Amino acid sequence: MAPRRTSPPLPPSVVAFLLSVPGIWCFSELFFVKEPQDVTVARKEVVVLDCQARGEVPITITWLRNGAKVLENERIYTLSNGSLYISEMESKRGEVSDEGLYQCLALNKYGAILSQKAHLTLATMSAFEVQPVPAEVHEGSVARFACKILASPPAIITWEVNRTTLPIAMDRITALPSGVLQIYGVQQRDAGSYRCVATTVANRRKSVEAALTVLPASGLKPFHKPAIIAGPQNITASLHQTAIFECVATGNPKPILSWSRLDHKPIDVFNTRVLGSGNLMISDVKVQHAGVYICRASIPGTRNFTTAMATLVVLAPPSFVEWPESLTRPRAGTARFACQAEGIPTPKMSWLKNGRKIHSNGRIKMYNSKLVINQIIPEDDAIYQCMAENSQGSILSRARLTVVLSEDRPSAPCNVHAETMSSSAILLAWERPLYNSDKVIAYSVHYMKAEGLNNEEYQVVIGNDTTHYIIDDLEPASNYTFYIVAYMPLGASQMSDHVTQHTLEDVPLRAPEISLTSRSPTDILISWLPIPAKYRRGQVVSFRLSSRLSAESTIQVVELPGTTYEYLLRGLKPDSVYLVRITAATRIGWGEASLWTSHRTPKATSLRAPKSPELRLEPWNCTTLTVSWQQELADTATVQGYKLYYKEEGQQENGPILLEASDLTHTISGLDPRRKYHVRLLAYNNLEDGYQADQTVSTPGCVSVRDRMVPPPPPPHHLYAKANSSSTIYLHWGRPAFTSAQDINYTLRCNPVGLQNASLVLYLQTSETRMLVQGLEPSTQYEFAVRLHVDQLSSPWSPVVYHATLPEAPAGPPLGVKVTLIEDATALVSWKPPGGQGTVVSRYTILYASRKAWIAGEWQVLHREGRMTMALLENLEAGNVYIVQIAASNEVGEGPFSSAVELAVLPRDAPESNQRPKRLDSADAADSASSGYYQLDQKSMTGIIAGVCIALTCISVCVLILIYRSKARKTLAPKCPQRGGSGRLSPQGSSSVGASAAAGKSVEGAAENGEEALLPGVEEGHTFLDAKGGTDLVINRYGPIEKKRGRKKWLFFQDLRAAAKEGEPQRGGRFAPAACCVYQSGPAVLLGQEGSPEQPPPSDPAPFRLVAADTEHSAQSEGSHETGDSGRFSHESSEELPPSTGLGAAPAPSDTAAGRDSCGTLCPAARASEEPPGPRCRLPLQLPPRGQN
Repeated sequence: MAPRRTSPPLPPSVVAFLLSVPGIWCFSELFFVKEPQDVTVARKEVVVLDCQARGEVPITITWLRNGAKVLENERIYTLSNGSLYISEMESKRGEVSDEGLYQCLALNKYGAILSQKAHLTLATMSAFEVQPVPAEVHEGSVARFACKILASPPAIITWEVNRTTLPIAMDRITALPSGVLQIYGVQQRDAGSYRCVATTVANRRKSVEAALTVLPASGLKPFHKPAIIAGPQNITASLHQTAIFECVATGNPKPILSWSRLDHKPIDVFNTRVLGSGNLMISDVKVQHAGVYICRASIPGTRNFTTAMATLVVLAPPSFVEWPESLTRPRAGTARFACQAEGIPTPKMSWLKNGRKIHSNGRIKMYNSKLVINQIIPEDDAIYQCMAENSQGSILSRARLTVVLSEDRPSAPCNVHAETMSSSAILLAWERPLYNSDKVIAYSVHYMKAEGLNNEEYQVVIGNDTTHYIIDDLEPASNYTFYIVAYMPLGASQMSDHVTQHTLEDVPLRAPEISLTSRSPTDILISWLPIPAKYRRGQVVSFRLSSRLSAESTIQVVELPGTTYEYLLRGLKPDSVYLVRITAATRIGWGEASLWTSHRTPKATSLRAPKSPELRLEPWNCTTLTVSWQQELADTATVQGYKLYYKEEGQQENGPILLEASDLTHTISGLDPRRKYHVRLLAYNNLEDGYQADQTVSTPGCVSVRDRMVPPPPPPHHLYAKANSSSTIYLHWGRPAFTSAQDINYTLRCNPVGLQNASLVLYLQTSETRMLVQGLEPSTQYEFAVRLHVDQLSSPWSPVVYHATLPEAPAGPPLGVKVTLIEDATALVSWKPPGGQGTVVSRYTILYASRKAWIAGEWQVLHREGRMTMALLENLEAGNVYIVQIAASNEVGEGPFSSAVELAVLPRDAPESNQRPKRLDSADAADSASSGYYQLDQKSMTGIIAGVCIALTCISVCVLILIYRSKARKTLAPKCPQRGGSGRLSPQGSSSVGASAAAGKSVEGAAENGEEALLPGVEEGHTFLDAKGGTDLVINRYGPIEKKRGRKKWLFFQDLRAAAKEGEPQRGGRFAPAACCVYQSGPAVLLGQEGSPEQPPPSDPAPFRLVAADTEHSAQSEGSHETGDSGRFSHESSEELPPSTGLGAAPAPSDTAAGRDSCGTLCPAARASEEPPGPRCRLPLQLPPRGQN
């Protein structure tokens, strides 16, 4: 029963008025307490259909079957409470049965109401449409049987094996209510004969038996991709029923089944559950469950999957959106009832008066779902019902019309006559009523078109001080019918006599819409459609065609009779633009000519070009045109596609719009109302463009002349957008509340934010309140707005909604995948992001497995964030070869996996030469560095640069400190004796850095800690105090540094190219020939410039100068990478220093072997600029024996 609506309490004055009117105060609402419901029974069973009504007694109940009164007898009769009783349900062949649609009619003195329809059916069962068939399956696989039968009510299906009930309590066996039996992991004991049993309240039927043969399982189960052997089927379900989607898949390894919706909406988890291993059951189906469901079968840990989909259509009975309301109207007044319902399928609306269907006539009209009663009479006082029905049921809503009567109402206006004033105006005049004219307060003028059916009636109310009125918004050359009603405060007179009058003709309001095509390079076929009646304004008697070349002013004019609708212009020039226009005339005169329409004739060489299509334009609403066309069947030219152009008269042309060869329609949206548009279309192929077809059309007005004062409808509300993919956005909106169930169309506007070219704005049409916009650009912000169109009215645009499409899924795999074993059971895998501009990666998936596990389909899966490009593979087993693949993904989807990269993990007892050390020496590090590099992220590079800058700053500070201290100790430093000298050190001797007996141990400890020893320069002398300990061995973090000559050095402060010019070094001394010893940063080395043998020894030795060795730090080995649980890695790519780069440890030659001193004089700083550059050397550090000065 329809829900009852409550109204607010009436004001006291209104209540007093209603109580003063006879027949209102005593009305008691008539309504149903119980209505009959659908029922299915077996033959010979008892049937009771309920019906109970409440209202002012007495109430009479009458039963109808299929719209006719039920004849009561001993077997069928009405109970005292109004219910219908059938003692035995009959359904004999060849005779009228008791089946059908039943309704009860409740009647009291105020009117009658009709109940909803109840379907009484007999329980039946058909033969099996699908029966189980024999099957042979391997042990461990899946067996499936199916049966299908039609029954009312639906049959309950059970299964038997070897004619005994099949136990379905096991997890391996699933029996679906739809009649499908699934057996997973088939065993030998499952073999046997299977059949299904269908049971209803009245019948029971068994299917044929089908044998299940179980074959032995094969020893080796090769890998194969998943396959869906029984996919879901399309289902149409009624509201509150149960829908089951079947999905059975096979594969090795066993696939995993999952469900999703195509529109990406979440699946209702409260009413949905999975039966067996992957069957989806939706109980208590609702309208929101309708959609496309996707079953996905995938092998875990891989990208191997397959899908199957099916559609669920939910049928819903009608439900009211708007209910009619009770009205009180005076006699001769007008009553309007509105009613609106929804359902699936769309319900059909009808109106009942006291339980009987209403048919439209001159006074009672039905517009869509609205009921209008004009010139109310006392007989219109009744109960009116709005009935909505579809295949799922019917529903009714009621309203009462109370007619107020007055005993002294005036008589009808008399002597009504009409006179035509023009093509759109008629003067209507009348005389005042003969009786009670002094009580008239107003007149109501009613008019409508005389021709046609179901024409809408219009009403104009004027004061009582006039007896004539000019109606000036009529259509030319049309017949109208008029009548007048006189009104008093509590009633109205009867309608006057009807008068019919014809408006005059006028010149056509507009010219015909013309179409231009060419059949050859020298002609143009001009065709046009008849002018619509409302623009014709009379009978068209003649057409005038004007044509000319666009480059010439001479006009050719041809007049044709009004019954002609095409004309062929001959003898034209090929490949030339011609202008054509047309004018129409009635007997009154010529109307306004159309604007010039251009058309280019084909080239003379275009004999094999596609012919012009047959073009047709139709306005869809005031802002949209529908373009349709048809290619000639006799045209043998190949058509690759179509090009469409359009423009508003006087504006720039838009296009071309490229269409497929299979397209035969196109919609042009976003146009302006009441504008003329020129559209041209041509076919093309690989060779050339075809002949074009031109046509003009006018868009209608969104507001008619009569409705100019009517406000536009409100725009749609609650516009919502959601991105579904990188190229689609789903939108839905709310429909405004209307008082009638009118057909509504929507225009959706879509364009990228900041678009400058208005011709690229996309306009889409729909009659639904939702739309999926496709073909959008990835990662692009769009703006959307929607408007509605109803009865030639258009609403404003809704508020704009902004939404961006999702990024595109990665199109390619990650690049440069490398796998390196860094420990016995740990490997480092690195890669670069996939190529492609604008590719967004939110996650990486790393699959790795040994060959044995890969064959079995068992992968280990790691996930890393999109900003990481390294990962650790841990717990690897020795003696296996591992396969690694990587894929990039984002919120849209996953890209392809990279090519497989193999990594061999050697056994632990393999010889050392075949194993990769955990920590590389410098040479190996150099080789590994030259073999490739790792991609550094921005944060790692910033850290490296900052660290290097800090290190250089610290080194510079240390060097400055050493220089300062060396200057301070010049006076205390021991001097190197000159050739034949006194045995004292030179006054300009080099500085020493401290004195300690344990200095050697400190140097040795520094080398062990990977630090670089700082060694002082030494000058010639017999008494030398080694401040740091005595050794010529230099050690860095990789071990002893061998002496290597010829390395390029760079100076911190000065260039050694200008060395002091000194004499030949002394001979017979203990040290090597004269040289200038220098200090280097980096690995601790002593550098010197060798003097010439003939050069005399310097007389004024100067302190040695500090320089920096041109060395490069050793790169970290792969085993020294710092890794964390997050998978982020930082790697410094650098060149490495071989061990031979450092200072050699070979002892200096003895004085007897060299025949000269082994300690040369130091390079004087004052003469550095005068000495020409010489070869540089590295000198070993020799310390005097313990105990010497």
